[in-house]
Amino acid sequence: MDNPNNSSDESNSGAEPCNGEVIRSGREILLQAFNWESHKNDWWKNLEDKVPDIAKSGFTSAWLPPVTHSVSPEGYLPQNLYSLHSSYGPELLLKALLEKLKLYKVRAMADIVINHRVGTTQGHGGTYNRYDGIPLSWDEHAVTSCSGGSGSRATGDNFHGVPNIDHSQSFVQKDIIEWLNWLRKSVGFQDFRFDFAKGYAAKYVKKYVEEAKPVFAVGEYWDSCSYNTPDGRLEYNQDSHRQRIINWIDNAGGLCAAFDFTTKGILQESVRGELWRLGDSKGKPPGVMGWWPSRAVTFIENHDTGSTQSHWPFPAGHIMEGYAYILTHPGIPTVFYDHFYDWGDTTHDQIVKLMDIRKRQDIHSRSSIKILEAQPNLYSAKIGDKVCMKIGDGSWSPAGQEWTLATSGHRYAVWLKEGTDYVRRTAGAAAITGMLIERKVQILSNEVNKKRMACHSPMHKVYKGDQSKDKVDTDDRRMIQSTINHVP
Repeated sequence: MDNPNNSSDESNSGAEPCNGEVIRSGREILLQAFNWESHKNDWWKNLEDKVPDIAKSGFTSAWLPPVTHSVSPEGYLPQNLYSLHSSYGPELLLKALLEKLKLYKVRAMADIVINHRVGTTQGHGGTYNRYDGIPLSWDEHAVTSCSGGSGSRATGDNFHGVPNIDHSQSFVQKDIIEWLNWLRKSVGFQDFRFDFAKGYAAKYVKKYVEEAKPVFAVGEYWDSCSYNTPDGRLEYNQDSHRQRIINWIDNAGGLCAAFDFTTKGILQESVRGELWRLGDSKGKPPGVMGWWPSRAVTFIENHDTGSTQSHWPFPAGHIMEGYAYILTHPGIPTVFYDHFYDWGDTTHDQIVKLMDIRKRQDIHSRSSIKILEAQPNLYSAKIGDKVCMKIGDGSWSPAGQEWTLATSGHRYAVWLKEGTDYVRRTAGAAAITGMLIERKVQILSNEVNKKRMACHSPMHKVYKGDQSKDKVDTDDRRMIQSTINHVP
C-alpha cells in the first residue's frame, strides 16, 4: 500500500489553506472523480481504493458527485439535503472515503446543487413545492414565482421541471449557509463546486463562500458559445462568451473560479484541423484563461458534455492533445475520470507525465505564455522560460540545442530547457540505469564464458550437434534480457 506521506500535494501539509491562499498559489489540479453512470456501481468503495493513486498522481482535489438524497440516481434532483444516503453508496462508505482522502492530503470537493429542490408535498398551485417531513422544511415561499412557488422571481435562468430555490429569501440563505458549514465541518468536505450557477445571482455564491469558507470553489456557468457563421460553425471570436463568465466571477467577488467553457468550445473545434483558433486577436489564449487565468478552471470533458450524455463531446481521437494543452497552460486544469481510469494504462500514464511536468516546472494558473505558432495543423507555445509544447500533426520543435524532449504522444509533444530539474532527473535516471545494465551484462557475460568453457571441456559430453551449447546461449540471452527489462 502506498504511503500517504508520499503524496505529491506538498501545499496541503500543516494547517488547511484558505480560499485566498489557494487562488493566489494557482497550483491546483482537479480530478472529476465520476461520470454520469457512476451511481450504478459501488462508487464510494471504488474511489476509496483509488485514493493512493489519485494522491500519487498529483491531484489536489477530487470532485465527487452529489452526496445527498436525490429523486434521480445521479444526484442532481436533490430533496433531503441532510441525508447522506445516495445511489453512490451509504453514508458509512462516504465517510470512509473522505477520511482516506484527508489522510492522503487530497481535498474532497462537494457538488453543491442548490438551484432547485424537489418537494415532498403539493402546495400552492398543486405543485410539489413544499418540503414537509424532512430537514429544511420550507414552504412555497422558498420557491421562485416562475417555477410554481410564492417567492420572488428568479435572479437567473430557470431550471425547468422542478421548483427553483428563491435565494433572495433571508431564511433560505440562513439555512443554506448552515448546510454548507455542516458539509465543511461535520461531513468533511473542503472544496465546493456550484452546479447550474446560471440559475441564481452570483452575489449569493459570494455570500455562501464568505460564510462557509471552502478552501477552493468553482462554479458551473455554462453559457452557449456563438455559432452564428453562415454554415453554423463556431465563430472565431468568442470574447462575448468569455466576458459573460468573467462577469459572473466578478459578481461573485472573485472568490469563486469558473469552468472555462470558452476554452473547451474553442479547443475541441481547433483540434479538428483548425488550430489557428487557439490565438485570439491579440495573440493570447482565446478562453477565460487568456483574460483571468487564476479563475479559469480548464477541462476537456465532464459528466454532461461527455460520458453517456455526450451533450458537447470532445473529439475522442484528440483527447491527449487537449490534455497537453490544458496541463501545460495557465489556468487550473481538470482531468475527467473516464480518461484517467477507463481509457487504459497508456492514457493514464501519459496524463500523469504531463501532470508531473506541470508540477516540477512550477506551471501555475498565472504562468506566462507566448504563442509561437497557430496554424491549421500546428499550435506551439512557450510557457514560462523552461517549457515548450506543440499539438497537431505539423512538424515543429523549439529552436536551440538546449531543449530536450520530455514527453510526446499522438499529435503532441513537450520540451524542457536543459538544466531544469525534470531534465536533470530524467538524464540522471537514464545514466544510472545505463551503468546498472552495463555492469549486470558484464557479470552475466562472464558467467556465459564460464558455462561455454565447461561445455567444451573434455569432461563434458556433447549430444546431437552440441545442443547443450545452444541451450546455454538461449538461457543466457534470456537472463541478460530479463535483467535489462527489470533494471529500476
